[in-house]
Amino acid sequence: MSDSPPSSTDYNFRVKDCFLGAQMLFVAFGALVLVPLLTGLNPNVALFTAGLGTLVFQAITRGKVPIFLASSFAFIAPIQYGAKTWGIPGTMCGLAAAGVIYIILSTLVRIWGSEVIQKILPPVVTGPVIMVIGLKLAPVAVGMATSGTDHYAKAAAMTVACIALATTILVSLFAKGILKLIPILVGIAVGYVVALIMGMVSFDAVVSAPWIAIPAFVFPQWNLHAIFYILPVAIAPAIEHFGDIVAIGRVTGKDYIKDPGIQNTMLGDGVATSLAALLGGPPNTTYSEVTGAVTLTRSFNPAIMTWAAITAILLAFVGKLGALLQTIPAPVMGGIMLLLFGAIAVVGLNTLVQAQEDLVAPRNLSIIALILVSGIGGLAINFGNFELSGIGLAGVLGVLLNLVLPRPKV
Repeated sequence: MSDSPPSSTDYNFRVKDCFLGAQMLFVAFGALVLVPLLTGLNPNVALFTAGLGTLVFQAITRGKVPIFLASSFAFIAPIQYGAKTWGIPGTMCGLAAAGVIYIILSTLVRIWGSEVIQKILPPVVTGPVIMVIGLKLAPVAVGMATSGTDHYAKAAAMTVACIALATTILVSLFAKGILKLIPILVGIAVGYVVALIMGMVSFDAVVSAPWIAIPAFVFPQWNLHAIFYILPVAIAPAIEHFGDIVAIGRVTGKDYIKDPGIQNTMLGDGVATSLAALLGGPPNTTYSEVTGAVTLTRSFNPAIMTWAAITAILLAFVGKLGALLQTIPAPVMGGIMLLLFGAIAVVGLNTLVQAQEDLVAPRNLSIIALILVSGIGGLAINFGNFELSGIGLAGVLGVLLNLVLPRPKV
């Protein structure tokens, strides 16, 4: 075995992978930091847990899938509610348990095959649950986009929100190449510049922040209420995981459902999600933006995602970066959310449309209607000191109705 150094060709290949990995993180960056900024979590911790989660995913899937894991939008509403109700440590307990749902589902697939998931969580359940997640957040988006503060007027807030929103839409419609994959990041950047010109940004926190700092990790605190509230929310992203793995397989021409197996990809996603929560980060999910970047660049080597993960972890220790991200005014985020949360609802609607089932058939109508009304309407069921409500109740209700209601005879 030779101890000679690698050739210049090998070295150049590694350097290329490093820069491609940084580019992949750039594509994911806007969405990655958006979740913690909306929920009160620390963006540096989110960067760290996204990188760590991706590395864990790669280890479990034996480095076969070129995919990046980062902050999940599906959990924004539960995190916001949980942080107000139980505090961030209690909420982290519920989020850690959500990762366990992925692990349980991966075990069921390992034993009975992927068909078991389709039986428990068909589109008639997952579609409306995803819609509830998006629609439930609508008032939050409108409030952030239109509310003034002591530092700026309502008119200024709406102006900045509209510019950020318009930029995001225009980039998604007309941009070419890599720019088309980062409409959220571009929208935030343009909105931020406008807010800066209008005097809505203060850099005091950035000046006082250190250049290098350990991320402000938050450890979970046991809270059974948070667990039962957040667990059902894991249903939707768990099903989306299947679609993301199929999508990246179509891009690379490989069947990742068989190798490394959907049971292993879902296990990796679940472990990454629980691990993120144990450190105070948002749940992880596979990023379709990065899949788009893989399609565009034709960079199919999974090792590129290793470099993206390493870059995220390194950036997590830049204290001034986190402080700078937290200077972004609420209206900038509100403008982005007006589109983003509506888009989540559209994804749920598209799930139902692609299922090509009769949505007004009595069984389907009952399941969809009750999920939507209970989730959006805020229906709550109390069991002593325990309460199940909102998205959590909608998810549980959908699963139970799908299992209990008789299917029409063919």
